[in-house]
Amino acid sequence: MTLPPSNPIVQLGNPILRAIAAPVSLPLSPALQATVRQMQALMESHAGVGIAAPQVGVSLQIIIVASRPTLRYPTAPSMPPLPMINPCIVERSPNQVTGWEGCLSVPGLRGSVPRFQAVTVEYCDLAGRFHCQSFDGFVARIIQHECDHLLGKVFLDHINSEQVMSESDYFKQEEWGPVAG
Repeated sequence: MTLPPSNPIVQLGNPILRAIAAPVSLPLSPALQATVRQMQALMESHAGVGIAAPQVGVSLQIIIVASRPTLRYPTAPSMPPLPMINPCIVERSPNQVTGWEGCLSVPGLRGSVPRFQAVTVEYCDLAGRFHCQSFDGFVARIIQHECDHLLGKVFLDHINSEQVMSESDYFKQEEWGPVAG
C-alpha cells in the first residue's frame, strides 16, 4: 500500500479523518514500510512536525512524530523522526497545558488546545519491536495531536470558537511558541 507520488494531505471534511483507524498487523509489510517513508516525506515537505496515516488517506494506526525547528515551528525542539505503529497512550500527567496548535489537515487555522504535559506511550517500531516511552512538553503535545487522528478527532474538537484564529493572525502575535500539527 503505497501513496501516489502527488498524494495531498487529506483535508477536514473527508470522512477518513473522522473514522477510527484500524490496528496494523505486524511484522510491517514492505508496502507499509514504503507508506511510512512517503508519509515522512510528505510531512517534511509541508513543514509538519507530525503526521498520522489517516491524513494521507490510510486508515491505519501509524503516526510519525518529528519535532524540529521549521518555518511553522521555529522554537520546536529537535528529535529524529519517530514512527509509531499502533500507538496507545497509557499514562497521562495530572496537569494540562494549553498551547496553540495547527494541523496539516486543517490549513489556515490555529487553536488554543489543552493537552497533558506528559504522556507515556506504548507502540511498536518499524521492525515490530515493542516500546514503552514517556514524553513531555511539545513532543507530548504532538503525540496527543497525532493519536487523536487515529481516533477520528482533530484539534478543533477540543476547543470552542473563542480559542481559534487564522494562521495569519496567529503569526502576527508578538510572542508565540511551537505549535503541533
